[in-house]
Amino acid sequence: MRRVLWALVLLIVLVVAASWWYVHQALPKTDGVVRVQGLKAEVRISRDAHGIPTIRGDSLADVMWGLGFVHAQDRLWQLEMHRRVGAGQLAEAFGDSAVGTDVFLRSLGVRRAAEQQLESVAGEARGALDAYAAGINAYVARHMGARPPEFLALGLQPGRWEPADSLAWMTMMAWDLGGNWNNELLRMRLALKLPVERINELLPPYPGEKPLPTMDYAALYRGLRVDAGLGERAQRDAPESGIEGVGSNNWVVAGSHTESGKPLLANDPHLRLSAPALWYFARLEAPGYKVAGATMPGLPAVVLGQNEHVAWGYTNTAPDVQDLYLEQLHPDDPMQYLTPEGWKRFETREEVIKVKGRVDTRVTVRASRHGPVISDAPGAADGLTGPRGRPAYALAMRWTALDAPNTTFEAGLAMNKARSVDEFVAASALHIAPMQNMVVADTAGRIGMVAAGRVPVRGAEHDLRGLAPAPGWEARYDWTGFLDPTLTPREFDPPRGWIATANQRIHAADYPHYLTSEWTVPYRQQRIEQLLQAAPRHGRASMAALQADQVSLAAQRLLPWIRKARSSHPLAADAQQQLAGSRGNMAADQAAPLILWAWTRQLYQLLIADELGPELWKRVDTRSFYDAVEGMLEGNNAWWCDNKTTAAAETCQQIMDLAFDGALRELQAAYGAEVAAWRWGEAHQARSEHRPFSKVKPLAQLFELRVPVGGDTHTVNASRVSLKPDELSGALYLNEHGPSLRAIYDLGTPAASRVMHSSGQSGLPFSRLYRGFMWPWAKGEYVPLWGGESESELVLQPQ
Repeated sequence: MRRVLWALVLLIVLVVAASWWYVHQALPKTDGVVRVQGLKAEVRISRDAHGIPTIRGDSLADVMWGLGFVHAQDRLWQLEMHRRVGAGQLAEAFGDSAVGTDVFLRSLGVRRAAEQQLESVAGEARGALDAYAAGINAYVARHMGARPPEFLALGLQPGRWEPADSLAWMTMMAWDLGGNWNNELLRMRLALKLPVERINELLPPYPGEKPLPTMDYAALYRGLRVDAGLGERAQRDAPESGIEGVGSNNWVVAGSHTESGKPLLANDPHLRLSAPALWYFARLEAPGYKVAGATMPGLPAVVLGQNEHVAWGYTNTAPDVQDLYLEQLHPDDPMQYLTPEGWKRFETREEVIKVKGRVDTRVTVRASRHGPVISDAPGAADGLTGPRGRPAYALAMRWTALDAPNTTFEAGLAMNKARSVDEFVAASALHIAPMQNMVVADTAGRIGMVAAGRVPVRGAEHDLRGLAPAPGWEARYDWTGFLDPTLTPREFDPPRGWIATANQRIHAADYPHYLTSEWTVPYRQQRIEQLLQAAPRHGRASMAALQADQVSLAAQRLLPWIRKARSSHPLAADAQQQLAGSRGNMAADQAAPLILWAWTRQLYQLLIADELGPELWKRVDTRSFYDAVEGMLEGNNAWWCDNKTTAAAETCQQIMDLAFDGALRELQAAYGAEVAAWRWGEAHQARSEHRPFSKVKPLAQLFELRVPVGGDTHTVNASRVSLKPDELSGALYLNEHGPSLRAIYDLGTPAASRVMHSSGQSGLPFSRLYRGFMWPWAKGEYVPLWGGESESELVLQPQ
């Protein structure tokens, strides 16, 4: 027994010692001198208490080399994921479950497009890309003490970073922010069930506008006998992109309306929350180049931030820059498709996808004259979207982000170096994708906004207007060119003293050029305007309060309707008492937001599911139809309120009552019978997903981050309400998209500029910096952008 006990003690000691050694080796070296290959001159990297580095060098290339080295030190697994996503190499790490995604990405051709785009990148921009890649690779090859735990668990070695990987990741960010193709497919599927008039009620136009006039595409698709499953595989396998409800806020206030007399600029881009966060703060200094802000592992630049002269922030314009085309296939040869000039062969190439644990998968990917065919699937007789054996159509995508040349990276570097609003706007003309509403201010006191990005032009005869997939064999649906970049919406130094964007329509109704008809409903914009107009002068405190605001104007619009709902449920009176005191403040410690959203979710199903049928409803049941439901209730729309599966003709009041009853049953089962004890934050937790370990329950608790939050999809402090059940617990109403970054830039006193993102600087879960920002972010706190005292300094010296 003594020998067994001593053996156990020894084993424990060895495990503890090995763990200590591993952690010590995996954590980055942040002090001392390191001799490295590839640098032309010394680079100094000092880090503050939050792990934010200041990287100083004698040239821009050396600073970008240092940034690559630092990104690899702190975020190597994140870099690996970014590289694999852009290249379509996920199955090599994760096995069969990722084959479909790899096939989609290879079909889309992101990495191939990046290689073509890289050919035209030259000068300082090419030097920055090359140096950044060299810094990453030098760390991995010679200075990495131990691989991060994800590599060990999956048995992987870090891949080599190439300059094209940076451009591929830039394209994937454009993918994330541009999801018009999803809406096109949804309209096509709806058209096989509903007339266009009803689709326009379910997917209503921007408030105050009429639906965009189009041809009767419901008749078109039925006449073409389009299969209802068209595009289903593509949507299932594609990385997430452009889902409704995701947005961002930015505003800039002129010195005439600030306490300091100099402009203030605020920005909070709303993206999918991840662990670690998408953003990594850094300060970069070289001769003629001093900038600080949010970098993105994979890109050698500050994406959002401030230099010595200007500050800037983005929101998504969400223009219609993706069009889907039905390519009619030759009945005897699926490698031919119909064009205006007759049958033509697809461009094809062979792709080999390495799959962990089994033999490689070989696929033939195709491209039409419009772009990549995205409906191809791996090795099956029904490899094309359509009926088994003899598909009639394939889906091709035209997308601005895949074009070469693409000067978006050059635009970013030029913006980093801009010395005025005018120079920043001039640089923005090079920006291709994703199109962004860029607000900017300079130290001279000027403020402005420019919507920057390449916008396709469709001819007058294009009667689908980019809203739904077009017949690819008709030339009238081809793009006719691109909008001159000087003609996109913009505004400078308005008399009102401020500019704000929140994904709302950014131009007047008489603007002569078409960007999109699918703007985000303007609740956040209206609330921002309310609060900006509420005070004659603003300071950093009022900017922070605005970013933290949790009043939902959308909730205010629905509250009168739920207060009319009746139920015999024993908790109905208590629930109505909670609702009676609500003014749309979606605070985490309140019950009313939870009741309202549970009722709204029930309404979606009761109003819409019967019209769509079970199969189509299953595909869209996690989508928000908030603005559609508002219109149905306010218009007392009997057609939608009637349940088509019953003989009776239900009224809207009956549907509201049924939804209230269903919500109370759901909430009692989940949170108990004491309504006053229900808490929105208990259900509505901000979930920062770790890829891939959030899907593994024992590991999820170590790697992913969760914190209760308030707000909802439509508050300025936006925390999108997910209707998709939690993968692990099945719970609803999680927040998986929100302010990935908050920043307040002071043009008068840069030292007063403040920032925050949603996780921490490190990607290593055992580091104190992995979760360091989580609770401060949830509470609306900030850290200094330009930093305080350095806690450590690493000197990189060339060998």
